[in-house]
Amino acid sequence: MSRQQREKLFNRQTRAFSEGTVESINHQWVFFDEETDEASSLEEYLHQNVEIFRGNRWRKGCVEENGAVKHNNQIFHLQDSEQIRIRKRLIYSFERLLDELNDDSFFQFVTTLNSLDFSVYDCLYSYNQLTFLREAKTQSGVNFFIFDNGTVLCSVQHHFYYSENEHDRFEFTLNTGKRIVIEKINSQQP
Repeated sequence: MSRQQREKLFNRQTRAFSEGTVESINHQWVFFDEETDEASSLEEYLHQNVEIFRGNRWRKGCVEENGAVKHNNQIFHLQDSEQIRIRKRLIYSFERLLDELNDDSFFQFVTTLNSLDFSVYDCLYSYNQLTFLREAKTQSGVNFFIFDNGTVLCSVQHHFYYSENEHDRFEFTLNTGKRIVIEKINSQQP
């Protein structure tokens, strides 16, 4: 699985954006999140990817200063009450784990999570034990993750043992009592 294939899987994730509107208040651009009804300064999202709903379609860009959005070499200036969506950021330790998983384990984990109606962007809590073991020849332990899709909670335990082979075991438990366990053993490439 190439980096591009991983990106494609990320782009198909639900709830990947915070959607809302923007307004200029006292010469400062404010983002109003329609899900949480919270207001925040658009400056908090400088240089982050956003999409503006203009001309009956979403246009991608990057937040610049003073209510500007740069797309390719074109600058769009935001308008009051304009709809925008801002790509959510993953929790750092969770993002590191996803980057470090081998392709098979990554694909199995994400597709199983999606089959339970969760997105990688639903992660509320992440503990990545691997972060502390990177220098060890043999790495073993458990990582913990909590996901919330707005309806159901999911706890994931990632048991790992990396030595000559890479052994990943993911245990998904929903607050409804449903459980799924997946296991991947991969030989390491020389």
